[in-house]
Amino acid sequence: MDLRKLKTLIDLVSESNVSELEITEAEGKVRIVKSAPPAMAAPPAYTLAAAPPLPPQAAAAAAPAAAAPAEPEIKGHVFKSPMVGTFYRAASPGAKPFVEIGQVVKSGEPVCIVEAMKILNEIEADRAGTVTQILAENGQAVEYGQPLFVLE
Repeated sequence: MDLRKLKTLIDLVSESNVSELEITEAEGKVRIVKSAPPAMAAPPAYTLAAAPPLPPQAAAAAAPAAAAPAEPEIKGHVFKSPMVGTFYRAASPGAKPFVEIGQVVKSGEPVCIVEAMKILNEIEADRAGTVTQILAENGQAVEYGQPLFVLE
């Protein structure tokens, strides 16, 4: 199974009320089980049927090593993707982008399109502000909650 697909499935389980998901495909079988609610600072823990669980000491030692490098601090309101899909800045190829850096947007104004399952979803600004950064590339796959724009 493709790692991107597996990550998407894990993200979907973590964001939903589903506690367990099992998928069987030609390549094999994957079972994702959401553990009890984690402590505030700890990320959710998952076990996969394809890999044996790590002992507690090894899991604790592996967690800091797997952490991504700290991203630079972003000032302003971060507008995040409301869904998994493909990010587009314009309504069609060659068309003018919905927003540019420095442009003032109103709450409810379209700022981009996220295509999911062959459906073009027009995404609207969740608040008014000035676009200071565009964090996603046109045609890029985006995850649920991934930062797309910064508004001030």
